[in-house]
Amino acid sequence: MARPRTAARTVEHPDLSEVSLQQVLEALVDPVRRMVVSQLAGAGEDKSCGTFDAPVSLSTLTHHLNVLREAGVIRQYYVGTAKLNTLRADEMEEQFPGLLTAVVDASAAESEAGVA
Repeated sequence: MARPRTAARTVEHPDLSEVSLQQVLEALVDPVRRMVVSQLAGAGEDKSCGTFDAPVSLSTLTHHLNVLREAGVIRQYYVGTAKLNTLRADEMEEQFPGLLTAVVDASAAESEAGVA
C-alpha cells in the first residue's frame, strides 16, 4: 500500500522587526544557547540538530534551539528528515548592530579563560 502524500514540513520564523532586544537578550543569556550561537558562527555551514557539541540531552537542545528560533537568532529548515540550523547573522546585524559579534567574541574569551 502506498504511503499517503504529506506536505513539506516548514518552520515558522519571526520577522526581526517584530522581535524586541529584550527577547534576543533573554535568549542569549543561557550558556548553552550562547554555545550554539558560537558553534554556528564558527561552523561556516549550517548544522543539523544532532551535530552540536552541547552538555545537554538532544531533547533539551531542541528546547534551546526553539528559544533561539523564536527570538529570531537562528533559522531552521528541513532537508529530508534532517532539521538544519543557520545563524541569521546578516538580519541580526541589521536589526541589532554588533550584538551577535559581541556575544560570540565574549563567549570565545570566556572559553579561553576557562570561565563557564
